Amino acid sequence: MSGYYSDKLSANRLKQCYDIAPPRVQQYLVAEVDHIMQKIRPGDMVLELGCGYGRILPRLAQKAALVIGIDLSLSSLLLGREMLSGIPNTLLLNMDVVQLGFRHRVFDRVVCIQNGISAFRVDKKDIIRESIRVAKPGGTLLFSSYSDKFWKYRLEWFQLQSEAGLLGEINWEMTHNGVIVCKDGFKATTMRPEEFMSLTAEFDVDTQVVEVDESSLFCEISPH
Repeated sequence: MSGYYSDKLSANRLKQCYDIAPPRVQQYLVAEVDHIMQKIRPGDMVLELGCGYGRILPRLAQKAALVIGIDLSLSSLLLGREMLSGIPNTLLLNMDVVQLGFRHRVFDRVVCIQNGISAFRVDKKDIIRESIRVAKPGGTLLFSSYSDKFWKYRLEWFQLQSEAGLLGEINWEMTHNGVIVCKDGFKATTMRPEEFMSLTAEFDVDTQVVEVDESSLFCEISPH
């Protein structure tokens, strides 16, 4: 679905999705960033995968030494560069999540939130593998998905996006069990705890899955 975000749901259209989010969804969005902020130490190098227009970078930059966001959507990155122009310790780059142009063991934290891991249409293990490669030993990888407890709020938010013309009409017959399908081809899935654990099993890492705010599941990975 990364092509969808590049072609149809980028820049100001993507920003509008967050602008129209109802209060419970706004709470979820804040809770995700609050959770990440607890993991960042002053002086950290932080990488965000699928940063869009850099929505969360200003918060992370308050604590980290440098925050780099990568995305494939040039229009989102251009909007982000405008919005972040006054924050010198942020950088937005056009880069593929499975071909990161960084040396080994550079980042203290690698972040991919708001169900980003489900939005990339690549092998999820390749995302994990590449993220581990660029993370320092003892660093942390933070991948989030939706908690099942958040389903009705997530569905309400997607319905608002559909009504605003940001997404296609929701296909209610195919929308269930954590999966939202639109008639224009958009499909949003989720990751459950057992899927996260299976995804990281082959790597030399410690993994735990924690629930935040009864809205997010965070898979927290520590490379050895």
